[in-house]
Amino acid sequence: MTYPIVESDSRVSGPHLLARVEAIFARCGMIPEDAHLLADSLVTADARGVHSHGVLRVPEYVRKLLRDGVNPRGRPHIIREFGAIALLDACNSMGQVACAAAMKNAMGCAGRFGIGAVAVRGSNHCGALFYTSMQALKNGMIGLVTTNAVPTMAPWGGRDKILGINPIAVAIPSGDEPPIIYDAAFSMSSHGKIRVYHQKGLRLPEGWALDPSGRPTTDAAAAIGGLLRPIGAFKGAGLAVISGVLSSFLSGAAFGTELGDMVTGPAAGRDGHFVMAIQVSAFEDFDRFTHRVDGLVRQIRNCKPAAGFERCYAPGELEYETELRYGVAGIPLSAETLAGLAECERTLECA
Repeated sequence: MTYPIVESDSRVSGPHLLARVEAIFARCGMIPEDAHLLADSLVTADARGVHSHGVLRVPEYVRKLLRDGVNPRGRPHIIREFGAIALLDACNSMGQVACAAAMKNAMGCAGRFGIGAVAVRGSNHCGALFYTSMQALKNGMIGLVTTNAVPTMAPWGGRDKILGINPIAVAIPSGDEPPIIYDAAFSMSSHGKIRVYHQKGLRLPEGWALDPSGRPTTDAAAAIGGLLRPIGAFKGAGLAVISGVLSSFLSGAAFGTELGDMVTGPAAGRDGHFVMAIQVSAFEDFDRFTHRVDGLVRQIRNCKPAAGFERCYAPGELEYETELRYGVAGIPLSAETLAGLAECERTLECA
């Protein structure tokens, strides 16, 4: 989903924003290639309207790189291989750097075997998962990514923060239509979305969160200290467990409370991810496959809308259209996000 634009938001061009954020991460000691990758992941999220994983996270990432123990020059490397699968040690790098290395290896395996899977350990926050999953598209592949997360949910029927929202992203190539991109956590909202609503002074939609006492709330401030609610009741809580196991147990990474908490923050170098690439042409003629994907996207788009809706969108289509609009009009950013960016530039003495 994208976020409502409020009057105090300012429009910023994507290329200008990318240059600013890249310079900040370079001043944190990252090599140019990694600084660009990390900055691009955040700006791309904002450009697609996913502000929860955009540049509002720059101050948080700067703290990780300079104070909280993340290695700005960590070099991920493969430590075990078996056919089409591999285990990657992120070496305490930022998660986007680790996931990019994992997807590169997975795509290499998929090119040889039709499928490739890489489990990642020793990593950190990896941003919007769609960014990594979409890397597979350029090679005619389906990309799948999961990650663990610091606990912000309870098991169904509970009140203890044991589960992360543990999202999953899948990118499916298309022909003439936008690719199908699904990226979602198993909670009604990510913690970052709650932060965006808090920044904008907006009430949360009903059903997103519980306050610290376990009561439903639409107050973003109360939700930040409370619990996120799972999608689909017990089904979402169960899926969060499954995604967390894929992301953590295969690689030996931390899970749940082992990762840290939202008060003291996550422990550096404990995150895990799971990355997969599937070569479409190993299963089906690629043109026939993408033609059918195009047909599905059009069928969803042309579906008669239910009451209260203007139209239907295929997964990722709304974000695709948002990126086109923001490419012309600029990316809307809150005053708080821009202030955080400027403060990082002052602190790091960015030119």
